[in-house]
Amino acid sequence: MPDTLLRLDELSIAFDDAVVVDRLSLEIRRGETLALVGESGSGKSVSALGAMNLLPANARVEGGRWLGDTDLTRLKRRDWQALRGARVGFVFQEPMTSLNPLHTVAKQIGETLRLHQGLSGKSARARARELLIQVKLPRPDELLDAWPHQLSGGQRQRVMIAMAIANDPELLIADEPTTALDVTVQKEILALLAELRDRHGMGMLFITHDLNLVRRHADRVCVLYEGREQETGPVEEVFRSPGSDYTRLLLDAEPRGRPVALATRQPLLEADRLSVAFQRPRRLFAPRPAPFVAVQPLSLTLARGETLGIVGESGSGKTTLALALLRLATSEGEIRFGEARLDRLTGNDLRQQRRRLQVVFQDPYGSLSPRLPVAEVISEGLRFHYPELDEAEVVRRVQASLAEVGLPLDCASRYPHEFSGGQRQRIAVARAIILEPEVVVLDEPTSALDRTVQKQLVELLRDLQRRRGLSYLFISHDLAVIRAMAHRVMVLKEGEVVEQGDCLEVLGRPRTDYTRALVEAAGLSAFVAASPDT
Repeated sequence: MPDTLLRLDELSIAFDDAVVVDRLSLEIRRGETLALVGESGSGKSVSALGAMNLLPANARVEGGRWLGDTDLTRLKRRDWQALRGARVGFVFQEPMTSLNPLHTVAKQIGETLRLHQGLSGKSARARARELLIQVKLPRPDELLDAWPHQLSGGQRQRVMIAMAIANDPELLIADEPTTALDVTVQKEILALLAELRDRHGMGMLFITHDLNLVRRHADRVCVLYEGREQETGPVEEVFRSPGSDYTRLLLDAEPRGRPVALATRQPLLEADRLSVAFQRPRRLFAPRPAPFVAVQPLSLTLARGETLGIVGESGSGKTTLALALLRLATSEGEIRFGEARLDRLTGNDLRQQRRRLQVVFQDPYGSLSPRLPVAEVISEGLRFHYPELDEAEVVRRVQASLAEVGLPLDCASRYPHEFSGGQRQRIAVARAIILEPEVVVLDEPTSALDRTVQKQLVELLRDLQRRRGLSYLFISHDLAVIRAMAHRVMVLKEGEVVEQGDCLEVLGRPRTDYTRALVEAAGLSAFVAASPDT
Protein backbone atom coordinates (compact mmCIF):
# COMPACT_ATOMS: atom_id res chain seq x y z
CA MET A 1 0.00 0.00 0.00
CA PRO A 2 1.43 3.43 -0.90
CA ASP A 3 0.35 4.90 2.45
CA THR A 4 2.06 2.20 4.49
CA LEU A 5 4.99 3.71 6.36
CA LEU A 6 6.33 0.92 8.59
CA ARG A 7 5.68 -2.75 7.91
CA LEU A 8 6.83 -5.71 9.99
CA ASP A 9 6.34 -9.16 8.51
CA GLU A 10 6.63 -12.04 11.01
CA LEU A 11 9.23 -10.25 13.12
CA SER A 12 10.91 -12.66 15.55
CA ILE A 13 13.48 -11.73 18.18
CA ALA A 14 15.48 -14.07 20.40
CA PHE A 15 18.21 -13.60 22.98
CA ASP A 16 20.42 -16.67 22.88
CA ASP A 17 17.78 -19.45 23.07
CA ALA A 18 14.93 -17.38 24.53
CA VAL A 19 12.33 -16.15 22.01
CA VAL A 20 10.86 -12.82 23.22
CA VAL A 21 8.95 -11.79 20.08
CA ASP A 22 7.32 -14.49 17.96
CA ARG A 23 6.28 -13.71 14.36
CA LEU A 24 4.81 -10.25 14.91
CA SER A 25 3.24 -8.62 11.85
CA LEU A 26 1.94 -5.07 11.78
CA GLU A 27 1.84 -1.95 9.68
CA ILE A 28 1.59 1.78 10.37
CA ARG A 29 0.15 4.18 7.82
CA ARG A 30 1.10 7.81 7.36
CA GLY A 31 -0.80 10.11 9.70
CA GLU A 32 -1.89 7.15 11.86
CA THR A 33 -1.17 6.21 15.48
CA LEU A 34 -0.82 2.49 16.18
CA ALA A 35 -0.74 1.58 19.87
CA LEU A 36 1.32 -1.44 20.88
CA VAL A 37 -0.01 -2.60 24.26
CA GLY A 38 0.65 -5.37 26.77
CA GLU A 39 2.11 -5.99 30.19
CA SER A 40 5.78 -5.58 31.08
CA GLY A 41 7.78 -8.32 29.38
CA SER A 42 5.28 -8.74 26.55
CA GLY A 43 7.84 -7.59 23.97
CA LYS A 44 6.56 -4.09 23.17
CA SER A 45 9.80 -2.12 23.48
CA VAL A 46 11.95 -4.99 22.21
CA SER A 47 9.85 -5.11 19.03
CA ALA A 48 10.43 -1.42 18.33
CA LEU A 49 14.15 -1.61 19.15
CA GLY A 50 14.56 -4.74 17.05
CA ALA A 51 12.80 -3.16 14.09
CA MET A 52 15.24 -0.24 14.26
CA ASN A 53 18.35 -2.42 14.80
CA LEU A 54 18.99 -1.09 18.32
CA LEU A 55 19.33 -4.38 20.19
CA PRO A 56 22.62 -5.75 21.61
CA ALA A 57 24.81 -8.15 19.69
CA ASN A 58 23.39 -11.29 21.32
CA ALA A 59 19.92 -10.57 19.87
CA ARG A 60 18.81 -12.51 16.81
CA VAL A 61 16.27 -10.62 14.67
CA GLU A 62 14.41 -12.34 11.84
CA GLY A 63 11.55 -11.43 9.54
CA GLY A 64 10.77 -8.64 7.11
CA ARG A 65 11.05 -4.94 7.99
CA TRP A 66 10.28 -2.02 5.69
CA LEU A 67 10.20 1.75 6.17
CA GLY A 68 8.32 3.01 3.14
CA ASP A 69 10.15 1.44 0.19
CA THR A 70 13.35 0.86 2.19
CA ASP A 71 14.11 -2.76 3.09
CA LEU A 72 15.55 -2.37 6.57
CA THR A 73 17.07 -5.86 6.58
CA ARG A 74 19.58 -4.78 3.90
CA LEU A 75 20.91 -1.65 5.61
CA LYS A 76 24.54 -1.31 6.64
CA ARG A 77 25.71 0.39 9.84
CA ARG A 78 26.23 3.76 8.13
CA ASP A 79 22.75 3.55 6.58
CA TRP A 80 21.21 2.97 10.01
CA GLN A 81 23.02 5.96 11.47
CA ALA A 82 21.63 8.14 8.69
CA LEU A 83 18.11 6.77 9.11
CA ARG A 84 17.71 6.91 12.89
CA GLY A 85 17.09 10.45 14.08
CA ALA A 86 16.33 11.62 10.54
CA ARG A 87 13.55 9.42 9.12
CA VAL A 88 12.69 7.89 12.51
CA GLY A 89 12.45 9.84 15.78
CA PHE A 90 12.38 8.35 19.28
CA VAL A 91 10.70 9.51 22.50
CA PHE A 92 11.68 7.26 25.38
CA GLN A 93 9.95 6.52 28.69
CA GLU A 94 12.32 8.23 31.13
CA PRO A 95 13.76 11.47 29.73
CA MET A 96 16.04 12.00 32.75
CA THR A 97 18.03 8.91 31.78
CA SER A 98 17.74 9.59 28.04
CA LEU A 99 19.04 13.16 28.24
CA ASN A 100 22.74 13.75 28.90
CA PRO A 101 23.05 15.40 32.35
CA LEU A 102 26.34 17.05 31.30
CA HIS A 103 24.93 18.94 28.31
CA THR A 104 22.52 21.86 28.08
CA VAL A 105 19.25 21.65 26.15
CA ALA A 106 20.72 23.66 23.28
CA LYS A 107 23.69 21.34 22.92
CA GLN A 108 21.59 18.19 22.98
CA ILE A 109 19.14 19.39 20.33
CA GLY A 110 22.04 20.85 18.36
CA GLU A 111 23.79 17.47 18.21
CA THR A 112 21.07 15.84 16.10
CA LEU A 113 20.87 18.97 13.91
CA ARG A 114 24.62 18.83 13.30
CA LEU A 115 24.65 15.10 12.50
CA HIS A 116 21.70 15.10 10.09
CA GLN A 117 21.53 18.66 8.72
CA GLY A 118 25.05 19.98 9.21
CA LEU A 119 23.79 22.92 11.31
CA SER A 120 26.02 24.47 13.96
CA GLY A 121 26.52 27.69 15.90
CA LYS A 122 23.82 30.35 15.60
CA SER A 123 21.83 28.46 12.97
CA ALA A 124 21.59 25.36 15.18
CA ARG A 125 20.60 27.48 18.20
CA ALA A 126 17.94 29.30 16.16
CA ARG A 127 16.49 25.99 14.95
CA ALA A 128 16.57 24.59 18.52
CA ARG A 129 14.68 27.66 19.69
CA GLU A 130 12.04 27.10 16.96
CA LEU A 131 11.65 23.51 18.11
CA LEU A 132 11.13 24.51 21.76
CA ILE A 133 8.42 26.92 20.63
CA GLN A 134 6.92 24.16 18.48
CA VAL A 135 6.61 21.83 21.50
CA LYS A 136 5.09 24.74 23.46
CA LEU A 137 7.79 25.28 26.05
CA PRO A 138 7.68 28.74 27.65
CA ARG A 139 10.77 30.99 27.88
CA PRO A 140 12.67 29.16 25.08
CA ASP A 141 15.73 31.45 25.30
CA GLU A 142 16.10 30.65 28.99
CA LEU A 143 15.49 26.91 28.57
CA LEU A 144 18.10 26.56 25.83
CA ASP A 145 20.81 27.13 28.44
CA ALA A 146 19.15 24.95 31.11
CA TRP A 147 20.41 21.56 32.25
CA PRO A 148 18.10 18.51 32.37
CA HIS A 149 17.97 18.45 36.18
CA GLN A 150 16.62 22.00 36.17
CA LEU A 151 13.51 20.97 34.22
CA SER A 152 10.30 19.31 35.38
CA GLY A 153 9.31 15.88 34.08
CA GLY A 154 6.91 17.37 31.55
CA GLN A 155 9.51 19.88 30.33
CA ARG A 156 12.14 17.15 29.91
CA GLN A 157 9.69 15.07 27.90
CA ARG A 158 8.97 18.05 25.64
CA VAL A 159 12.70 18.49 25.08
CA MET A 160 12.87 14.82 24.07
CA ILE A 161 10.01 15.40 21.62
CA ALA A 162 11.81 18.46 20.20
CA MET A 163 14.89 16.30 19.57
CA ALA A 164 12.75 13.56 18.02
CA ILE A 165 11.05 15.88 15.49
CA ALA A 166 14.11 18.06 14.81
CA ASN A 167 14.71 16.48 11.39
CA ASP A 168 11.06 16.09 10.33
CA PRO A 169 10.91 12.27 10.65
CA GLU A 170 8.42 10.11 8.82
CA LEU A 171 7.91 7.82 11.83
CA LEU A 172 7.82 8.68 15.52
CA ILE A 173 8.29 5.90 18.07
CA ALA A 174 6.96 6.97 21.50
CA ASP A 175 7.84 4.35 24.12
CA GLU A 176 5.75 4.90 27.28
CA PRO A 177 6.20 8.68 26.90
CA THR A 178 3.82 9.61 29.73
CA THR A 179 4.22 6.82 32.33
CA ALA A 180 5.46 8.90 35.29
CA LEU A 181 3.70 12.14 34.36
CA ASP A 182 0.65 13.72 35.97
CA VAL A 183 -2.67 13.28 34.19
CA THR A 184 -2.82 16.90 33.04
CA VAL A 185 0.76 16.74 31.70
CA GLN A 186 -0.05 13.39 30.06
CA LYS A 187 -2.96 14.99 28.28
CA GLU A 188 -0.82 17.92 27.10
CA ILE A 189 2.01 15.66 25.87
CA LEU A 190 -0.28 13.33 23.95
CA ALA A 191 -2.24 16.22 22.45
CA LEU A 192 1.09 17.73 21.36
CA LEU A 193 2.20 14.45 19.76
CA ALA A 194 -1.10 14.20 17.87
CA GLU A 195 -0.77 17.80 16.68
CA LEU A 196 2.79 17.21 15.48
CA ARG A 197 1.75 13.97 13.78
CA ASP A 198 -1.00 15.74 11.86
CA ARG A 199 1.17 18.75 11.03
CA HIS A 200 4.08 16.71 9.66
CA GLY A 201 2.08 13.75 8.31
CA MET A 202 4.06 11.32 10.45
CA GLY A 203 3.10 7.83 11.46
CA MET A 204 3.37 7.08 15.18
CA LEU A 205 4.05 3.88 17.09
CA PHE A 206 2.70 4.49 20.60
CA ILE A 207 3.95 1.92 23.12
CA THR A 208 2.01 1.86 26.38
CA HIS A 209 0.35 -0.30 29.03
CA ASP A 210 -2.38 2.27 29.74
CA LEU A 211 -5.54 1.36 27.85
CA ASN A 212 -7.26 4.62 28.84
CA LEU A 213 -4.63 6.50 26.83
CA VAL A 214 -5.00 4.08 23.91
CA ARG A 215 -8.76 4.62 23.87
CA ARG A 216 -8.36 8.39 23.60
CA HIS A 217 -5.23 8.81 21.48
CA ALA A 218 -4.76 5.87 19.07
CA ASP A 219 -6.39 4.91 15.79
CA ARG A 220 -5.55 1.20 15.86
CA VAL A 221 -4.21 -1.14 18.54
CA CYS A 222 -2.05 -4.26 18.52
CA VAL A 223 -2.15 -6.39 21.69
CA LEU A 224 0.93 -8.43 22.64
CA TYR A 225 1.25 -11.21 25.21
CA GLU A 226 4.59 -12.95 25.80
CA GLY A 227 5.82 -11.72 22.44
CA ARG A 228 2.84 -12.96 20.45
CA GLU A 229 0.18 -10.86 18.76
CA GLN A 230 -3.25 -11.47 20.31
CA GLU A 231 -5.28 -9.20 18.05
CA THR A 232 -5.00 -6.04 15.95
CA GLY A 233 -7.70 -3.67 14.80
CA PRO A 234 -9.37 -0.28 15.18
CA VAL A 235 -9.38 0.83 18.81
CA GLU A 236 -13.15 1.19 19.14
CA GLU A 237 -13.75 -2.24 17.61
CA VAL A 238 -11.18 -4.07 19.74
CA PHE A 239 -12.29 -2.38 22.95
CA ARG A 240 -15.98 -2.96 22.24
CA SER A 241 -15.62 -6.62 21.21
CA PRO A 242 -12.23 -7.99 22.25
CA GLY A 243 -11.38 -11.19 20.44
CA SER A 244 -8.92 -12.66 22.95
CA ASP A 245 -9.11 -13.56 26.62
CA TYR A 246 -5.93 -11.57 27.28
CA THR A 247 -7.40 -8.37 25.83
CA ARG A 248 -10.48 -8.85 27.99
CA LEU A 249 -8.18 -9.30 31.00
CA LEU A 250 -6.40 -6.01 30.25
CA LEU A 251 -9.68 -4.16 29.79
CA ASP A 252 -10.91 -5.51 33.12
CA ALA A 253 -7.70 -4.54 34.97
CA GLU A 254 -8.88 -1.08 36.06
CA PRO A 255 -8.52 -0.84 39.87
CA ARG A 256 -12.01 -1.35 41.21
CA GLY A 257 -13.87 -1.54 44.49
CA ARG A 258 -13.81 0.81 47.44
CA PRO A 259 -11.54 1.11 50.47
CA VAL A 260 -11.98 -0.88 53.66
CA ALA A 261 -14.87 0.38 55.80
CA LEU A 262 -13.73 2.56 58.69
CA ALA A 263 -14.30 1.14 62.18
CA THR A 264 -13.45 4.42 63.93
CA ARG A 265 -12.79 8.09 63.28
CA GLN A 266 -10.19 8.28 66.02
CA PRO A 267 -7.38 10.63 64.83
CA LEU A 268 -3.95 9.02 64.59
CA LEU A 269 -1.82 11.51 62.62
CA GLU A 270 -2.62 15.22 62.67
CA ALA A 271 -0.96 18.34 61.33
CA ASP A 272 -1.85 21.93 62.15
CA ARG A 273 -0.59 24.93 60.17
CA LEU A 274 2.10 22.74 58.62
CA SER A 275 4.27 24.53 56.03
CA VAL A 276 7.55 23.91 54.21
CA ALA A 277 9.84 26.55 52.70
CA PHE A 278 13.22 26.22 51.00
CA GLN A 279 15.85 28.93 51.01
CA ARG A 280 16.79 30.03 47.51
CA PRO A 281 20.51 30.33 46.60
CA ARG A 282 21.99 33.74 47.19
CA ARG A 283 24.16 35.40 44.56
CA LEU A 284 27.36 37.13 45.55
CA PHE A 285 26.71 40.63 47.00
CA ALA A 286 23.00 40.32 46.16
CA PRO A 287 20.30 40.57 48.84
CA ARG A 288 18.96 37.26 50.11
CA PRO A 289 15.91 36.27 48.03
CA ALA A 290 12.64 35.31 49.62
CA PRO A 291 12.33 31.57 50.38
CA PHE A 292 10.38 29.28 48.08
CA VAL A 293 7.24 28.08 49.84
CA ALA A 294 6.67 24.48 48.74
CA VAL A 295 3.75 23.81 51.11
CA GLN A 296 1.44 26.58 52.26
CA PRO A 297 0.16 26.32 55.86
CA LEU A 298 -2.35 23.47 55.95
CA SER A 299 -4.04 21.14 58.38
CA LEU A 300 -4.91 17.47 57.98
CA THR A 301 -6.14 14.50 59.99
CA LEU A 302 -5.59 10.81 59.30
CA ALA A 303 -7.72 8.39 61.34
CA ARG A 304 -6.87 4.83 62.32
CA GLY A 305 -7.50 2.50 59.40
CA GLU A 306 -8.14 5.38 57.01
CA THR A 307 -6.61 6.18 53.62
CA LEU A 308 -6.10 9.85 52.78
CA GLY A 309 -5.35 10.40 49.10
CA ILE A 310 -3.06 13.32 48.16
CA VAL A 311 -3.37 14.39 44.51
CA GLY A 312 -2.07 17.22 42.37
CA GLU A 313 0.32 17.97 39.54
CA SER A 314 4.11 17.73 39.74
CA GLY A 315 5.43 20.50 41.94
CA SER A 316 2.19 20.77 43.91
CA GLY A 317 3.93 19.72 47.13
CA LYS A 318 2.58 16.16 47.56
CA THR A 319 5.88 14.42 48.32
CA THR A 320 7.23 17.41 50.24
CA LEU A 321 4.17 17.27 52.51
CA ALA A 322 4.77 13.57 53.15
CA LEU A 323 8.45 14.13 53.92
CA ALA A 324 7.50 16.88 56.37
CA LEU A 325 5.06 14.57 58.17
CA LEU A 326 7.81 11.95 58.40
CA ARG A 327 10.23 14.59 59.72
CA LEU A 328 12.46 14.07 56.69
CA ALA A 329 12.03 17.68 55.57
CA THR A 330 12.28 20.78 57.75
CA SER A 331 8.86 22.29 58.39
CA GLU A 332 6.91 24.71 60.55
CA GLY A 333 3.74 23.86 62.47
CA GLU A 334 2.51 21.04 64.68
CA ILE A 335 2.67 17.32 63.85
CA ARG A 336 0.91 15.03 66.31
CA PHE A 337 1.17 11.26 66.11
CA GLY A 338 -0.99 9.66 68.75
CA GLU A 339 0.17 11.23 72.01
CA ALA A 340 3.55 12.34 70.60
CA ARG A 341 4.44 15.75 69.16
CA LEU A 342 6.70 14.70 66.27
CA ASP A 343 7.73 18.28 65.52
CA ARG A 344 9.38 18.49 68.96
CA LEU A 345 11.19 15.14 68.94
CA THR A 346 14.87 14.65 68.10
CA GLY A 347 17.49 11.92 68.26
CA ASN A 348 16.53 8.54 69.65
CA ASP A 349 13.01 9.68 70.59
CA LEU A 350 12.29 10.49 66.95
CA ARG A 351 13.87 7.24 65.72
CA GLN A 352 11.60 5.23 68.02
CA GLN A 353 8.52 6.91 66.52
CA ARG A 354 9.69 6.22 62.97
CA ARG A 355 9.21 2.51 63.58
CA ARG A 356 5.48 3.31 63.67
CA LEU A 357 5.70 5.42 60.48
CA GLN A 358 6.96 3.65 57.35
CA VAL A 359 7.16 4.64 53.69
CA VAL A 360 6.99 2.91 50.29
CA PHE A 361 8.60 4.96 47.52
CA GLN A 362 7.64 5.40 43.87
CA ASP A 363 10.59 3.56 42.34
CA PRO A 364 11.28 0.28 44.16
CA TYR A 365 14.33 -0.39 42.01
CA GLY A 366 15.92 2.84 43.23
CA SER A 367 14.86 2.42 46.86
CA LEU A 368 16.03 -1.21 47.25
CA SER A 369 19.77 -1.73 47.60
CA PRO A 370 21.05 -3.72 44.60
CA ARG A 371 23.89 -5.11 46.73
CA LEU A 372 21.71 -6.84 49.32
CA PRO A 373 19.59 -9.98 48.94
CA VAL A 374 15.90 -9.56 49.64
CA ALA A 375 16.14 -11.08 53.13
CA GLU A 376 18.63 -8.40 54.19
CA VAL A 377 16.66 -5.62 52.50
CA ILE A 378 13.52 -6.57 54.43
CA SER A 379 15.25 -7.26 57.75
CA GLU A 380 17.49 -4.16 57.85
CA GLY A 381 14.98 -2.00 59.74
CA LEU A 382 14.00 -4.91 61.97
CA ARG A 383 17.60 -5.45 63.08
CA PHE A 384 17.98 -1.73 63.79
CA HIS A 385 14.84 -1.31 65.88
CA TYR A 386 14.90 -4.74 67.56
CA PRO A 387 18.58 -5.63 68.13
CA GLU A 388 17.57 -8.14 70.81
CA LEU A 389 16.00 -10.53 68.25
CA ASP A 390 18.00 -13.68 67.48
CA GLU A 391 18.68 -14.79 63.91
CA ALA A 392 15.99 -17.48 63.91
CA GLU A 393 13.31 -14.93 64.86
CA VAL A 394 14.52 -12.48 62.21
CA VAL A 395 14.29 -15.20 59.54
CA ARG A 396 10.82 -16.18 60.75
CA ARG A 397 9.54 -12.59 60.52
CA VAL A 398 11.09 -12.09 57.07
CA GLN A 399 9.36 -15.25 55.82
CA ALA A 400 6.07 -14.15 57.36
CA SER A 401 6.31 -10.74 55.65
CA LEU A 402 7.09 -12.34 52.27
CA ALA A 403 4.11 -14.64 52.63
CA GLU A 404 1.86 -11.75 53.63
CA VAL A 405 2.67 -9.81 50.44
CA GLY A 406 2.25 -12.90 48.27
CA LEU A 407 5.88 -13.71 47.46
CA PRO A 408 7.42 -17.21 47.65
CA LEU A 409 9.96 -17.87 50.40
CA ASP A 410 12.77 -18.60 47.92
CA CYS A 411 12.74 -14.86 47.05
CA ALA A 412 14.71 -14.21 50.24
CA SER A 413 18.05 -15.24 48.76
CA ARG A 414 17.63 -13.40 45.45
CA TYR A 415 18.53 -9.80 44.55
CA PRO A 416 16.17 -6.92 43.55
CA HIS A 417 17.26 -6.89 39.89
CA GLU A 418 15.93 -10.45 39.50
CA PHE A 419 12.31 -9.35 40.02
CA SER A 420 9.65 -7.55 37.99
CA GLY A 421 8.48 -4.06 38.94
CA GLY A 422 5.38 -5.39 40.70
CA GLN A 423 7.41 -7.95 42.66
CA ARG A 424 9.92 -5.28 43.71
CA GLN A 425 7.09 -3.11 44.97
CA ARG A 426 5.80 -6.06 47.03
CA ILE A 427 9.29 -6.39 48.52
CA ALA A 428 9.18 -2.69 49.44
CA VAL A 429 5.79 -3.22 51.11
CA ALA A 430 7.18 -6.24 53.02
CA ARG A 431 10.09 -4.09 54.24
CA ALA A 432 7.61 -1.54 55.56
CA ILE A 433 5.14 -3.86 57.27
CA ILE A 434 7.73 -6.08 58.99
CA LEU A 435 8.04 -3.34 61.65
CA GLU A 436 4.28 -3.47 62.26
CA PRO A 437 3.74 0.26 61.65
CA GLU A 438 0.51 2.13 62.24
CA VAL A 439 0.91 4.55 59.30
CA VAL A 440 2.40 3.81 55.87
CA VAL A 441 3.15 6.61 53.40
CA LEU A 442 2.72 5.34 49.84
CA ASP A 443 4.40 7.75 47.40
CA GLU A 444 3.20 6.97 43.86
CA PRO A 445 3.52 3.20 44.48
CA THR A 446 1.70 2.21 41.27
CA SER A 447 2.80 4.87 38.77
CA ALA A 448 5.26 2.72 36.79
CA LEU A 449 3.28 -0.54 36.99
CA ASP A 450 1.03 -2.19 34.43
CA ARG A 451 -2.71 -1.98 35.03
CA THR A 452 -2.97 -5.68 35.91
CA VAL A 453 -0.13 -5.32 38.44
CA GLN A 454 -1.64 -2.08 39.77
CA LYS A 455 -4.89 -3.91 40.42
CA GLN A 456 -3.06 -6.68 42.29
CA LEU A 457 -1.12 -4.17 44.40
CA VAL A 458 -4.26 -2.21 45.26
CA GLU A 459 -5.96 -5.42 46.38
CA LEU A 460 -2.90 -6.35 48.45
CA LEU A 461 -2.81 -2.95 50.17
CA ARG A 462 -6.51 -3.09 50.96
CA ASP A 463 -6.10 -6.60 52.37
CA LEU A 464 -3.19 -5.51 54.58
CA GLN A 465 -5.22 -2.52 55.76
CA ARG A 466 -8.15 -4.77 56.61
CA ARG A 467 -6.05 -7.27 58.57
CA ARG A 468 -3.64 -4.87 60.27
CA GLY A 469 -5.76 -1.74 60.68
CA LEU A 470 -3.15 0.31 58.81
CA SER A 471 -3.58 3.99 57.97
CA TYR A 472 -2.33 5.07 54.54
CA LEU A 473 -1.23 8.44 53.25
CA PHE A 474 -1.57 7.64 49.54
CA ILE A 475 0.14 10.00 47.07
CA SER A 476 -0.76 9.49 43.43
CA HIS A 477 -1.55 11.24 40.17
CA ASP A 478 -3.68 8.24 39.10
CA LEU A 479 -7.21 9.12 40.10
CA ALA A 480 -8.52 5.65 39.26
CA VAL A 481 -6.20 4.20 41.91
CA ILE A 482 -7.11 6.97 44.38
CA ARG A 483 -10.78 6.21 43.79
CA ALA A 484 -10.22 2.54 44.66
CA MET A 485 -8.04 3.22 47.73
CA ALA A 486 -8.96 6.47 49.46
CA HIS A 487 -11.69 7.33 51.95
CA ARG A 488 -10.91 11.03 51.69
CA VAL A 489 -8.86 13.05 49.21
CA MET A 490 -6.88 16.29 49.46
CA VAL A 491 -6.12 18.22 46.26
CA LEU A 492 -2.94 20.31 46.22
CA LYS A 493 -1.96 23.02 43.77
CA GLU A 494 1.32 24.92 44.17
CA GLY A 495 1.51 23.82 47.79
CA GLU A 496 -1.99 24.96 48.71
CA VAL A 497 -5.08 22.89 49.47
CA VAL A 498 -7.69 23.78 46.87
CA GLU A 499 -10.23 21.11 47.78
CA GLN A 500 -10.65 18.19 50.19
CA GLY A 501 -13.33 15.86 51.41
CA ASP A 502 -14.93 12.48 50.81
CA CYS A 503 -13.23 10.80 47.83
CA LEU A 504 -16.39 10.02 45.87
CA GLU A 505 -17.75 13.49 46.51
CA VAL A 506 -14.60 15.31 45.40
CA LEU A 507 -14.01 13.18 42.30
CA GLY A 508 -17.69 12.92 41.41
CA ARG A 509 -18.64 16.56 41.97
CA PRO A 510 -15.46 18.68 41.99
CA ARG A 511 -16.02 22.23 43.19
CA THR A 512 -12.93 23.87 41.68
CA ASP A 513 -11.81 24.21 38.08
CA TYR A 514 -8.44 22.70 38.98
CA THR A 515 -9.93 19.48 40.39
CA ARG A 516 -12.35 19.32 37.49
CA ALA A 517 -9.42 19.55 35.05
CA LEU A 518 -7.63 16.70 36.86
CA VAL A 519 -10.73 14.49 36.69
CA GLU A 520 -11.32 15.24 33.00
CA ALA A 521 -7.65 14.66 32.11
CA ALA A 522 -7.80 11.28 33.86
CA GLY A 523 -10.83 10.27 31.81
CA LEU A 524 -12.96 9.92 34.94
CA SER A 525 -15.77 12.18 33.78
CA ALA A 526 -17.99 9.12 33.31
CA PHE A 527 -17.39 8.21 36.93
CA VAL A 528 -19.45 11.13 38.21
CA ALA A 529 -22.64 9.12 38.30
CA ALA A 530 -21.01 5.76 39.03
CA SER A 531 -22.03 3.69 42.02
CA PRO A 532 -19.61 3.18 44.95
CA ASP A 533 -18.97 -0.43 43.89
CA THR A 534 -17.83 0.34 40.34
